[in-house]
Amino acid sequence: MLIFGMPIQLLSTQILLGLINGAFYALLSLGLAIIFGLLNIVNFAHGAFYMLGAFGALLLLDHLAINYWLALIIVPLVIGLLGCVVERLILRRIYDLDHLYGMILTFGLGLVIVGLFRNHYGATGLPYSMPPALQGGFNLGFMFLPASRAFVIIVSVFVCLATWLAIEKTRMGSWLRSATEKPQLTEAFGINVPLLITLTYGFGVGLAGLAGVLAAPIYSVNPMMGSDLIIVVFAVVVIGGMGSISGAILTGFMLGLVEGLTKVFWPQVSSTVIFFIMAIVLLLRPAGLFGKQA
Repeated sequence: MLIFGMPIQLLSTQILLGLINGAFYALLSLGLAIIFGLLNIVNFAHGAFYMLGAFGALLLLDHLAINYWLALIIVPLVIGLLGCVVERLILRRIYDLDHLYGMILTFGLGLVIVGLFRNHYGATGLPYSMPPALQGGFNLGFMFLPASRAFVIIVSVFVCLATWLAIEKTRMGSWLRSATEKPQLTEAFGINVPLLITLTYGFGVGLAGLAGVLAAPIYSVNPMMGSDLIIVVFAVVVIGGMGSISGAILTGFMLGLVEGLTKVFWPQVSSTVIFFIMAIVLLLRPAGLFGKQA
């Protein structure tokens, strides 16, 4: 069967690949949007934390025999705790400075982390064995859906939706927003603003660690995996609107699909189509699709 002159199997496969990429784009851009929207920090170390999540799962399996399912819980918590330490010891010292200092500092931190792992493990990818429960898949008639890919998409949608609800619809979310907009007034109500800021950064990088664990069985684990992805994720955040939680989620999945379909209809520009879209969006709407105009 042909759709737009293409076999349905080829088209559906590219849509699936686009959804998988979109799931990672959404998770990573969600963490970036939370950190920027609530802390006003452009976290260039995000790709390094994503890489740490994948390596964390691999090291737990190789050295402690901790399986993938426990790693999905342990690694994001450890990465989030590491993010809390980074915020307490390093980032807190530059909040009163220009935002450029935060961008440079996190960029340097990311380079240090990636450099340490690259010196120890090299640039060659390391395999992470697929969990038995995620092996195989589902025959949908027009395509075969691998269970591992379906799991990534489901987890990403669930985490993104739960995070959006927590920030936009709960009392904790309102405390976070008020802590960043009017910290003195928020503290007057007895709320520990510094602790909220620390936990926010830890949660944002914890999402990157979760994405790294999800990526470990699908992609090879290597020190450069975050560096290759983070530029695209920043483009996703800019298109959705810096600091927009819903914009990061929707744009992540949408651009993943656009990228996947472009590989079918115009493969020559598939690696740059997101940046073309970013340029057009910035020309027509500088605040992004879902961002607030100044």
